[in-house]
Amino acid sequence: MEAKATAYSNIALVKYWGKRDEKLILPTNPSLSMTVDAIFTTTSVRFDESLTADTFTLDGELAGADATRRVTAALDHVRAVAGTRAAAVVDSVNSGPTAAGLASSASGFAALATAGAAALGLELDDTQLSILARRGSGSASRSIHGGFVEWQMGVEADGRDSHGIQVADEHHWDVVMIAACVDAGAKDVSSRDGMRRTVDTSPYYQGWLDTVEDDLANVRRGIQERDFELLGTAAESNALKMHATTLAASPPFTYWLPASLEIMQTVRELRASGTEAYFTMDAGPHVVVLCQPDDAALVNARLGELAGVTQTFVSHPGPRAHVTRTAE
Repeated sequence: MEAKATAYSNIALVKYWGKRDEKLILPTNPSLSMTVDAIFTTTSVRFDESLTADTFTLDGELAGADATRRVTAALDHVRAVAGTRAAAVVDSVNSGPTAAGLASSASGFAALATAGAAALGLELDDTQLSILARRGSGSASRSIHGGFVEWQMGVEADGRDSHGIQVADEHHWDVVMIAACVDAGAKDVSSRDGMRRTVDTSPYYQGWLDTVEDDLANVRRGIQERDFELLGTAAESNALKMHATTLAASPPFTYWLPASLEIMQTVRELRASGTEAYFTMDAGPHVVVLCQPDDAALVNARLGELAGVTQTFVSHPGPRAHVTRTAE
């Protein structure tokens, strides 16, 4: 019982920031993202009745206890659907940085859910897969789908209506996202811990929630109408508001580094000079720049000139998570 799957990271245009249920990973607000084709995770899952515990290898190295526990917890939901207790050998490789704010957990847990379900012979629809992926990492619910995806927060206590839906597929509109990576390792404050601290202590958090629905409507309309200015303006504003909540948390924290600020200022300068570009940031120091295809080479070159940028990933709308191999 073995399968391999690839899932692609997604970059949120309207951020997921906060949980209404920690155990089920149910969000306090809806979010909307673009699945990106240049940053992805490939994961193989092999179930074996003779094993006594799951093992997890990440990027060629045996993962630590905390990471393995998260993988086991996510696989437990897949095993529950299949009615098995078989342990698994999991091998996962990320094309981009891990645990650094470029949605490696989204692609990772989407790939895990997809491969795990296929290895156990489960025939699940996108909604069921999205819910399984969500139990590993909230944003993974969006990486099941390609293109532009909304994670509906839902209202049901059991989370059955909290999953990703596709707003537009990857062929609808060629928005370019350029991830400008800075010299940073794993985050000091994980997304999970950062969310919890912000929700519990930041006086700005309610203001964030009060504006999310308008941001969502503007981003959704920007996508549907292919209005780049509307999309970019709303996404940049939403990201800045999310990061503002962290500065008011107790104790305060930020994911920004000096290089992050330099990238943001460069994007503003590009815009002032007539090149349409906007930025967004997930919970990490890397900055993702939105631009149109005709401007991608110029924007990428400008970002590459910055001393604080270590590498860039140029992405277009990416495909859905998919199985690449199965075996008995």
